[in-house]
Amino acid sequence: MATFLYKLGRFAFRRRHFVALIWVALLTLAGVGAASAPAAGSSSFSIPGTEAQKAFDLLEQRFPGMSADGATARVVFKAPSGEKMTDADNKATVEKTVKELSDGSEVVSAADPFKANAVSKDGTVAYASVKYKVSGMELEDASKDALEAAAQDARDAGLTVEIGGDALTAVPETGATEVIGIAIAAVVLVITFGSLIAAGLPLLTALIGVGIGVSTITALANALDLGSTTSTLAMMIGLAVGIDYALFIVSRYRAELAEGREREDAAGRAVGTAGSAVVFAGLTVVIALVGLSVVNIPMLTKMGIAAAGTVAIAVLIALTMIPALLGYAGRKVQPAGKKSKLLGGGRAAKKAASGAVAKPNMGTRWASFVVRRPVAILLLGVVGLGAAALPATSLELGLPDDGSQPTSTTQRRAYDLLSEGFGPGFNGPLMVVVDAESSDSPKAAVTKVTDEIKGLKDVVTVTPATYNKAGDTATITVIPDSKPSSVTTEDLVHGIRDAGTEIKADTDAKVLVTGSTAMNIDFSQKLNDALLPYLALVVGLAFLLLIVVFRSILVPLKAALGFLLSVMAALGAVVAVFQWGWLSGLLGVEETGPIMSMMPIFMVGVVFGLAMDYEVFLVTRMREAHVHGETPSQAIVTGFKHGARVVTAAAVIMIAVFSGFIGSSESMIKMIGFGLAIAVFFDAFVVRMAIVPAVLALLGKKAWWLPKWLDRALPNVDVEGEGLRALDGSKDTDPDEDRELVRA
Repeated sequence: MATFLYKLGRFAFRRRHFVALIWVALLTLAGVGAASAPAAGSSSFSIPGTEAQKAFDLLEQRFPGMSADGATARVVFKAPSGEKMTDADNKATVEKTVKELSDGSEVVSAADPFKANAVSKDGTVAYASVKYKVSGMELEDASKDALEAAAQDARDAGLTVEIGGDALTAVPETGATEVIGIAIAAVVLVITFGSLIAAGLPLLTALIGVGIGVSTITALANALDLGSTTSTLAMMIGLAVGIDYALFIVSRYRAELAEGREREDAAGRAVGTAGSAVVFAGLTVVIALVGLSVVNIPMLTKMGIAAAGTVAIAVLIALTMIPALLGYAGRKVQPAGKKSKLLGGGRAAKKAASGAVAKPNMGTRWASFVVRRPVAILLLGVVGLGAAALPATSLELGLPDDGSQPTSTTQRRAYDLLSEGFGPGFNGPLMVVVDAESSDSPKAAVTKVTDEIKGLKDVVTVTPATYNKAGDTATITVIPDSKPSSVTTEDLVHGIRDAGTEIKADTDAKVLVTGSTAMNIDFSQKLNDALLPYLALVVGLAFLLLIVVFRSILVPLKAALGFLLSVMAALGAVVAVFQWGWLSGLLGVEETGPIMSMMPIFMVGVVFGLAMDYEVFLVTRMREAHVHGETPSQAIVTGFKHGARVVTAAAVIMIAVFSGFIGSSESMIKMIGFGLAIAVFFDAFVVRMAIVPAVLALLGKKAWWLPKWLDRALPNVDVEGEGLRALDGSKDTDPDEDRELVRA
């Protein structure tokens, strides 16, 4: 592989006009596709194989006019203090508002609270349900404006009015912190390279890669039913890995220049060595992201594949666009250790001319310290991460609803008013679907279901059944006594399903529970069930890949165990901030509550891929030194001498990019941004920089042990670039090389 990538790097350096033109053309094509593509609506949410999804699919078949995917709004009214909603003036105001709401072109229905029995027992709160033909993301601005205007007219008449539901759904905003994250990355690159030109190359290529990836996702969003979160996630991961991959290749290029190589040869060797590590690091990220498809939740699968595509683009750009841009930069990119005159290069040159002996760099000093005290460093790192992971033992999972919104939003205030007037369970009604098609007496079966549900604990109200035209299917709405995210409500859902099993045996009628609350419960359960198989698949495949890369058993095993430490510590930090409320004000977390159900499995996938990046980049340097004859301890120090500065810069950049998304208005993006940032911090600075060298120092030569039979069976991918040593005397490539690479 190293030899092929070496030739690819030289080809891109020599034919830079051709390479640059291809990437610019791809960026233009993706941009045009995104600009001309129809606007994407909200992505559909389905959980194949769950009871809630089966009930939802059955409703679409048996109740075709329900507009199940249409947006809904609950306009909640509260009477002034000392008054009731049934007072003549207040009633007239509500009826006028309902009439205004029903006039919209996209409105299916607007229910009068006084006819729909939607007034609280104490008479102070009422609500009007509004149903629309299209989803919240597809709803026209005119319909949203009309909804808000009608509510404002009722407020002007003296009522308190708030709007819940998904009709006012807005595209999430990431805020200015995303730009700040990129700015921090730029500063780190300048400090690392001591050159504005060298620092600009990783940023430029990362932006091009993300531009192509996100534009492609936007162009295909409508056709493939991709939500806005998909492109945000692809941008987040694409920026982070795009900058990091380019950083490693540019850094290796400058190191090759410092050894006296010609620029074209240095570009080829940088791609042949650091580029090999980039390929395998990128593969681990892609495996982790594509592996999300085993969960069998379409939304999660699409997010993973889209992000994996962006990572693949980042790898290809790093291998081709970076050497091409290095060709354009020429002598403006200095060898390692030299800075531009603008950043103090003149002083460095004078110091070198004076004959002063260079001090060991920080990476060398740190590695030497760890090698001398491996047991203490190992214990300190493991205990520290273990302490950070403790909050994860109280992890509570759920999906966000209006109750998790900030109190400043109308959706949250509507949620609170409904809880006040009708009880906490009113915000999470359960829909029970009775499929009595096979029953001898459908109505008797439905009556039996209703009576059974009324006898269960935690049930406040059971509405009369609504039948379809054929009379063989009915829906029953159940109002629990507890809030949607509570364990009591979850127990009620399981209780109804258990009762349904007995009813089916007696009447042949199927009882299915659905609705948003039941969907959330099934979603969380499915993710929990999939976590261990997913972890086994992803870690297993990456373990095999790392065995090939490092030609060792213990090094990949140590890498996987270190990842488990960092991901558990990161989950603990997420619980402490988003569930317990620690530092919530500082991070803009207005409401604490359960951690999103998909967070653990998503963090496992993404963090594993990113953690293996640093493992590959850092340990590959150690492996390279060991292969070239150094002792295990010397190889650790050499690996840190050449790689620690760059890995540190890469980690800081990735943390800055992820932290930039903490300013998002969407709780899921905010939580993912924080979780990934803190996970990279733990993994890069505690696991890879401390625990890894400590373990390798304790293992000694055993770290690189591999059974002889396995050594013979494994392919030699030559990540260390051993095959390039044969090219030391050659300055030219084969005359047919360019044509071969173009065909490849």
